[in-house]
Amino acid sequence: MLLRINPETINTKEIEQAVACLKNGGIIVYPTDSVYALGCDLMNAKAIERICRLKNIKPEKSNFSFVCSDLSHLSDYCKPLSNTVFRIMKKALPGPYTFILEANGNVPKLLKQNKKTVGIRVPDNTICNELIKQLGNPIISTSLHNDEDELLDYFTDAELIHERYSDKVDMVIDGGYGNIYATTVIDCSEHEIKVLREGIGSLDVLE
Repeated sequence: MLLRINPETINTKEIEQAVACLKNGGIIVYPTDSVYALGCDLMNAKAIERICRLKNIKPEKSNFSFVCSDLSHLSDYCKPLSNTVFRIMKKALPGPYTFILEANGNVPKLLKQNKKTVGIRVPDNTICNELIKQLGNPIISTSLHNDEDELLDYFTDAELIHERYSDKVDMVIDGGYGNIYATTVIDCSEHEIKVLREGIGSLDVLE
């Protein structure tokens, strides 16, 4: 299903339709402030397993992000942050960044297993944020493309994404053309803060 949502004039009923899909275990493709992403309800293990099969990865080997509408969910899934890390995140978010943080015991076992970290995203995208607010918890998410894929039109144009993935996902949300650049990934899980990938997000936030 292709669902068109205008980010400038969001229709509540359209958001409710997408949230119902997520709550029923559906997989969606949705816009962020970087590339289009695959997402599902964080609380639905079967949906997470479906995304893993689609991406041909094991849950414990995945690099999924927890996509939040703001920083209020941090304490739910992450260990306490230092003042320095919190200051950087407040400066950067909402924005095109993924922060790698120490996970706490609330992270679903399916995802945690041998991992001690979690990726946190707070995109600067109204459609994405409204989805999360109505869902009531983060969306588990991964970029639509694989690292070895070129970012071609079908990763930025929702109609082309729908043509390619309509038999693999339950809904594609068309929120306009997506970005061709991925997020900047900053690892804050250890004492030294490291930039794992420089993407669309400026490194000025670290200054």
